[in-house]
Amino acid sequence: MTDQTAKLDWKGGVPIARAFDDPYYSLENGLAETEHVFLAGNDLPARFGGDFHIAELGFGTGLNLLVTWAAWDKAARPGELHFTSFEAFPMEPHDMRAALANFPTLFPYAETLLAEWTPGAGTVALTDGPTLHVIIGDARETLPVWQGKADAWFLDGFSPAKNPELWEPDLLRAVADHTKPGGTAATYSAAGHIRRSLTEAGFAVTRIPGYGRKRHMTRGRLTRAE
Repeated sequence: MTDQTAKLDWKGGVPIARAFDDPYYSLENGLAETEHVFLAGNDLPARFGGDFHIAELGFGTGLNLLVTWAAWDKAARPGELHFTSFEAFPMEPHDMRAALANFPTLFPYAETLLAEWTPGAGTVALTDGPTLHVIIGDARETLPVWQGKADAWFLDGFSPAKNPELWEPDLLRAVADHTKPGGTAATYSAAGHIRRSLTEAGFAVTRIPGYGRKRHMTRGRLTRAE
C-alpha cells in the first residue's frame, strides 16, 4: 500500500496527474463524460433501486461519485447506495475542491463530500447520501482481498498506455470476481486487449460510441456462473 498523494499539474482548471500525464476527466466536459461513460454505460439510473453497490477503479477528484449521487437523488427510488473506490494516489482535499469547482450544479454534493470525507477515513456514511469507502493502496493488492461485490463497475484508471497497472488481466479478473451475477462494467477505453481481458474474465463485452472525441468505449455484463 501507499499513502502517497497525487501530484498535479493543471490545464484550463482541469487537474492533470503528473505521474501519468493524463487528465482526471475530459477537458471538454467531465460531468457529461461521466454521465455518458459510467452511468449510461452501466444502464444507470434505470437499474437504481434497493441496495445498489457501485465499485470503481480510481477515485480521483470524486466526480464520478458526485454525478452518481445526483442521479440517485433524482431517481428517488427506495434503497441505499454504496460506493467503493480503489485509489493508489489520493488527491489532497484542497485540490479536490479546486477541481470540483468546475461543476457548480454539484456544489451541494461536493461540499458534503469535502466536509465529511478525508483520505484514509475508511467507510463514511455521507449525510443524506451514499455510504462511501475509498480503499487506499495498489488495487492489484487491495481488490483481490475485498469482501464486497458490486452491481456496477466504473473502470476509470488513467489511459492504459500510461497506467497499464490498472488494466492488467489479473486485475480485471478480480473485477469479475467481485461483480454480482449479471452485474456490469464500463470504461471509456476501447483498447482491444482490455476488451479481450474482460471477455476472458467472464463479461459479455460490447463496443459502443464513446464520449466526445472518443469514437468508442467498452461496456460489459457478467455472464459467467459464480
